[in-house]
Amino acid sequence: MRRSFILTCATVLVSIAPLTRAAEDLGDPEAGKVVFAKCKGCHQVGEGAENKIGPHLNGIFGRKAAGLDRFNYSKSLARAGNSGLEWHADTLSAYIENPRAFASGTRMSFRGLKDPKDRANVIAYLREFSDNPRDIPEADPTATGTDHSVDPAILAIQGDPEYGAYLSSECTTCHQIEGGDEGIPSIVYWPDEDFVVAMHAYKDKQRPHPVMQMIAGRLSNDEIAALAAYFNNPQ
Repeated sequence: MRRSFILTCATVLVSIAPLTRAAEDLGDPEAGKVVFAKCKGCHQVGEGAENKIGPHLNGIFGRKAAGLDRFNYSKSLARAGNSGLEWHADTLSAYIENPRAFASGTRMSFRGLKDPKDRANVIAYLREFSDNPRDIPEADPTATGTDHSVDPAILAIQGDPEYGAYLSSECTTCHQIEGGDEGIPSIVYWPDEDFVVAMHAYKDKQRPHPVMQMIAGRLSNDEIAALAAYFNNPQ
């Protein structure tokens, strides 16, 4: 059973099946242009856009994560792209709401857009720079709906590291307790809050990995807090 679980972790591929949605439902592109001012320090979009600190955002809709050949992406986004992650309204919304929750290890230092309306508008603006933007199949966007931030009461739970050590064996089937990140990202020495946010992103299916979605989905809030406390300092 251990062997089959390892093989599942190593080989699972993710597909995000988009549903058709009209571009005009996403938000106001003109308002999004104003919101995009927060992004312009790192990203360019439009005629003549080039890669700078971050990749250019022309043609991002339907593009695989870490999909530009001439940009050096973080390992976490490269892994997500290799697992099948594509940029559509829902995935873009989840990422720009909380980049660290969506892709631990991302080099994107932006703290995120918490207002769903701001996300909807900036996504509508970015879509104007994709090929045939109004004809691209689109996933039902989180941009116009649910707030996916983690309840502060959940973040405040004090985890029991001893209980976390007891629960950790399933995690260490794939993740290296020594902190190595070859092939599978490291989960040790994270701040507790980052770990909890990431696990809830899997529970809410914001992070596209079906094995982790399954594992996180059967963990209680107290169990996630305990794992966070243990992996923060696994002595």
